[in-house]
Amino acid sequence: TLIELLVVIAIIGILSSVVLTSLNSARKKARDARRQSDISQIGLAMEMYYDDNGAKYLSVAAMPTKIDPTNGVYLNSVPTDPGPNTYIWLDNTSDSTAQSYCLYATLEVQTVTEKYVAASQKGVGKTLATPTLASCW
Repeated sequence: TLIELLVVIAIIGILSSVVLTSLNSARKKARDARRQSDISQIGLAMEMYYDDNGAKYLSVAAMPTKIDPTNGVYLNSVPTDPGPNTYIWLDNTSDSTAQSYCLYATLEVQTVTEKYVAASQKGVGKTLATPTLASCW
């Protein structure tokens, strides 16, 4: 009976390791889905601000203060990356308004280094290169 008990414990250990591995992959995919959703929502907020404010986008410096609930209705709160990374914001000015912007997040589940991008000129989608101001426009 001792051998049977050891066999059962070994089987339970193997099954639990398979389940934990599967859950880790599912968590990464869920975080990537949230990143894509956040980037899309921020892109929509930027376009609504653009339409309402004389064809100007928010700059990186002004973004967190203009779309939060106390200052605007474009987003209820500024989303943050669900993992250890941060969303990267680029624009072409350093003042409070910009003519274009680029926002991206690094995805976890990927075959190559992949970024999920929202940009004023190219809409929302994926690119395989690290986005820069030049590649976003």
